[in-house]
Amino acid sequence: MIDGVVEAVAGDRRARLLERAEAVLPGGVNSPVRSFRAVGGRPLVIAGGSGARVTDVNGKSYVDYVLSYGPLVLGHAHPEVVDAISATARNGTGFGATTELEIELAELVRELVPSVEMLRMTNSGTEATMSAIRLARGFTGRDVVVKFEGNYHGHGDVLLVSAGSGAATQGQPDSAGVPRGAVADTVVLPYNDLDAVREYFSGHGGNVAAVIVEPVAGNMGCVPPAAGFLPGLRELTTRHGALLVFDEVMTGFRVAPGGAQQLYAVTPDLSCFGKVIGGGLPVGAFGGRRDVMELLAPLGPVYQAGTLSGNPVAMAAGLATVRTALRTGCHRRLEELGRRWETGMRQATADAPVSVHRVGSMLGLFFTESPPTDFASASGTDTDAFRRFFRHLLARGIHLAPSPFEAGFLSGAHTPADVDRTCEIAADWLTREYR
Repeated sequence: MIDGVVEAVAGDRRARLLERAEAVLPGGVNSPVRSFRAVGGRPLVIAGGSGARVTDVNGKSYVDYVLSYGPLVLGHAHPEVVDAISATARNGTGFGATTELEIELAELVRELVPSVEMLRMTNSGTEATMSAIRLARGFTGRDVVVKFEGNYHGHGDVLLVSAGSGAATQGQPDSAGVPRGAVADTVVLPYNDLDAVREYFSGHGGNVAAVIVEPVAGNMGCVPPAAGFLPGLRELTTRHGALLVFDEVMTGFRVAPGGAQQLYAVTPDLSCFGKVIGGGLPVGAFGGRRDVMELLAPLGPVYQAGTLSGNPVAMAAGLATVRTALRTGCHRRLEELGRRWETGMRQATADAPVSVHRVGSMLGLFFTESPPTDFASASGTDTDAFRRFFRHLLARGIHLAPSPFEAGFLSGAHTPADVDRTCEIAADWLTREYR
């Protein structure tokens, strides 16, 4: 009945806007996971956000754990980020030439992530990962790329296979329109299964250009790396002359100031970034060892380009976000809030078949007794329970990502009261509906 009430109340301005959207946007959205296909009902249409909250076009406010899928570590519309965007835009929104801002952001990334000796800006995480793979192939002279089931590295053809996230939400592990030839040299192995990687390398290690991995999987829910998995990848790639690529688009500058590679003390050859370094604006970057990066044009034969790469407004937003987070001790606060959320959710789910996952301020909740460790186990969870849980929370002003295969996020703008209320609402549903 609650779902019906929510739909009836929301059936005015939101309904009219969704009707307009569906006439001009495929599925009424610009990214599939926003469609609510996995959770039922019609998607929200957001009017704005401030701090830890978003407000929809009907005026209802929600505590937001989506945070634009990760970049907003300071929360929505942080004054310092907004001021930086505004001041930069007044000076021009793009030049197709180098600006000081992109140099400053690259220097800041290098300072925080020692493995990154040189950096190239892009416009999205997809551009970053596809460019890193091209660079790895150019550097090694090899073709094979190893990725892991349920790891999403953007929608570039070569990596859009067993990708989790939106593809899994829609029930499509791959995508129509991707030629077989595009993924002929892409090898997919189970996440967290180091033995499978060892076995593959034992017979084919000399053909592998790169292993690309989400150091913390965030596109099959939040699934941490098993003990020894990341160090094992580092050892195997080094021994066989392949490059190790960390996709830190989600984890970078979020799970720690230096990303997952700082948290787990594993140094990749190349790293891909996005989200936080754009402060909510479109951005991506890839970087790493100088000898590898110097193969990029104009210094070397590996071509990569982008008219809007290093856009000054995005650079200003990213600089303001990262600098403010560092100055204010945001990562320490995120860890404290994350522990509070984890403790509260474990108490709420103590007698229920629910698995609680957290890495820093990345959050995961799976409706299963056994904690998922890979895509197969994540896919075997009770997705119908998630759908009902999601709608219960949404009706009470808690905004989660509308998919069981997406991580949740905290920001520095969330309060202990926000977290406690979320856990209380979760406990209420679990007590009445799922124990």
